[in-house]
Amino acid sequence: MSTTSVETVRRRRIHPAWWVAAVAFLALLAASGFRAAPGALMVPLHHEFGWSTSSMSLAVSVNLLLYGLTAPFAAALMDRFGIRQVVALALALVALGAGGSIVMTASWQLLIFWGVLIGLGTGSMALVFAATIANRWFVARRGLVMGILTAGSATGQLIFLPPVAAIAESTGWRPASLLIAAAALLAVPVVWFVLRDHPSDRGVLPYGAQPAATAGPTPAPSSDAEADAAAPRRPANAARQAFGGLFFAARHRSFWALAIAFAICGATTNGLIGIHFIPSAHDHGMPATTAAGLLAVVGVFDILGTVFSGWLTDRFDPRILLVAYYTFRGVGLLLLPWLLSDTVHPSMVLFIVIYGLDWVATVPPTAALCREVFGEQGTIVFGWVFAAHQIGAAGAALGAGVIRDVFGEYTYAWWGGAVMCAVAAVLSIVVRRDRGGRKRKPIPAEADA
Repeated sequence: MSTTSVETVRRRRIHPAWWVAAVAFLALLAASGFRAAPGALMVPLHHEFGWSTSSMSLAVSVNLLLYGLTAPFAAALMDRFGIRQVVALALALVALGAGGSIVMTASWQLLIFWGVLIGLGTGSMALVFAATIANRWFVARRGLVMGILTAGSATGQLIFLPPVAAIAESTGWRPASLLIAAAALLAVPVVWFVLRDHPSDRGVLPYGAQPAATAGPTPAPSSDAEADAAAPRRPANAARQAFGGLFFAARHRSFWALAIAFAICGATTNGLIGIHFIPSAHDHGMPATTAAGLLAVVGVFDILGTVFSGWLTDRFDPRILLVAYYTFRGVGLLLLPWLLSDTVHPSMVLFIVIYGLDWVATVPPTAALCREVFGEQGTIVFGWVFAAHQIGAAGAALGAGVIRDVFGEYTYAWWGGAVMCAVAAVLSIVVRRDRGGRKRKPIPAEADA
């Protein structure tokens, strides 16, 4: 790219990377419609069909499991086929799963629509999509962008949960499902026309990258970051690339510490609160719409907490941030059984605010540690760490449902989550911030010989 064209780009008021990030935010928002839906739809489904909490939790567990296990392959597929192709197909699968669910008549069909279709669709985007956008399009402000994109899911919860709960209670769960399907479909054309794979597709450098010919008094980004951003694109075998990243990372103790801690993160957010907070509040006499409103407020503060966490990640040790986040979350879960009642009171509001600020504030520091430790393999490795997140969420979603059916209440589920948070806080300290992943040659992504 010539010096003249670079100077022209530098004079633009808005770098194309921010438009790409905005559309990525929209796509994540649209795909997140289902993330909050099961908690609001489980009660009406139980009333209509008599399905048990355990059977519905199993479908959600399959969804969460596929959501996580698809992520590392999605990162590799984005490298192989392109971001917009993968994201557009993912949104179509979410729409098909949500829209097709209106014909369900048996509980096993939940496994197909809620579990397989929506699980594969949301997993093909997930937070690996956010990490891919942040790593490819940004050199500066990566932590902030990761926080903003992560907040896209929380924004979806904020936007969708109250109307989904209200429609499910007043009109029925089928129109609520169609609302989710419509949102996913409407995002497809925007994704197709705006998203691009690399900054060079728009004739620009990543945001914050300093061209060598014009480097002046402004400090240049790290050579590692610019090298990653400018790395040549090569077609890759998606499965080999994904498993290569796993085999490379599995030799490092830090990977296991991050993966287990993030599994606990998933268990105590998506698995417990995300799926079972509304049914648990309903057990205490709180109307489902009120509980859904509280969960939506979690989404409001999640946006603030995640963006602020991204800002903090650019400035402080990510390990210390993770210790603080898991500690606050564990205390909240420990106290939750005494906070639930048939009305909203100040202590419950305080829980919602703190839990919201902490909800996925763990994502920016976890993604940053993956990149610091594993270098250019960081995005693929983060995909596997995120898979652990969803395995934890799936286990907690099913386990809490079984606890509810066996004991008639969720108390032991909340206390178990509190204990797990203490374990996650300890594991976060184990992660080494050395760059051993950069110094060791990773397993080749596409060596077929």
